[in-house]
Amino acid sequence: MALTNSQYDQIMRVYEQRRLDNEHRRRRRYEEIYEEIPQIRELENEISSLSLREARRLLGGDPSALGSLRGEIRALSEKKLALLAEHGYPADYLELHYTCSDCRDTGYIDGRKCHCFRRAVIDLLYTQSGLQEILERENFDTFSLDYYSPGHIDRLTGRSSREAIEIALKSCREFTDTFGSEFRNLLLYGDTGVGKTFLSHCIARELLDKSFSVIYLTAARLFDIFAQNTFHRDEEPGFDQDHIYGCDLLIIDDLGTEMSNSFTNSQLFICLNERILRRKATLISTNLSLEDLKNVYSERVFSRITSAYTVLRITGDDIRIQKKLMNRI
Repeated sequence: MALTNSQYDQIMRVYEQRRLDNEHRRRRRYEEIYEEIPQIRELENEISSLSLREARRLLGGDPSALGSLRGEIRALSEKKLALLAEHGYPADYLELHYTCSDCRDTGYIDGRKCHCFRRAVIDLLYTQSGLQEILERENFDTFSLDYYSPGHIDRLTGRSSREAIEIALKSCREFTDTFGSEFRNLLLYGDTGVGKTFLSHCIARELLDKSFSVIYLTAARLFDIFAQNTFHRDEEPGFDQDHIYGCDLLIIDDLGTEMSNSFTNSQLFICLNERILRRKATLISTNLSLEDLKNVYSERVFSRITSAYTVLRITGDDIRIQKKLMNRI
């Protein structure tokens, strides 16, 4: 996933602050040691003076200076270590302690991103997605098929709700497994409360853990952002609209619950079309039927969805009601 400049800068500021904090802590340790073991300061001064004197000799062309310098500094350093050990301090107490010793808090090892950098990206994306807490509860590991009955038959497809969710679950897993190598979009539609949003969360969790950027918005919130960017440009900027067009996965939840009008219809088409042109994946969940989608929005919106999206119908009894009934038993 390619970070935006602002995202990259935000992560690098964290690394810069780590280095500053670690250097500050090392200075504090030095102050402590100088107070506790004054001889250490004297040895440090000797090493500094010796280094300066020998450096001058090197610049003067003395070929024996380097060997002499190393030997004398080694002897002084061994005295320092002996003093630290004598007073119960570890040998590395006065060294710079890194948060990540592998990259030394630079984020890179030999020009490649360190594992701690990749972790920082994931943490940032989780924070910016606004989904961190709910994804701890709603993910593929916690998804249950127990709420989908083999006896609940969908009159439209002839499938049971159990068959429909098994197909949807398999398709959602394939979506995450091939994400980044295959361009796909998903439309989850069907009855209220049958797990469409839960499945969206499952997908978001998998992709965030793989360092892809995910933005999750209800349809109402999405169109509020578009309205803010269209009609209130002079006000304090809010959500960056270009992030909506450019994030790796945009999840639009509950499409059809917003106040629909010509503005929302045109903005939805622009958004979906722009993301298709950029080959950025979109996941839409809605309680609307396909016929309602065509009627509520425009023919061209419906055409974009049906031609460029994998359409998954999910049916069954409202899971929230099932859970309430189970809690009463």
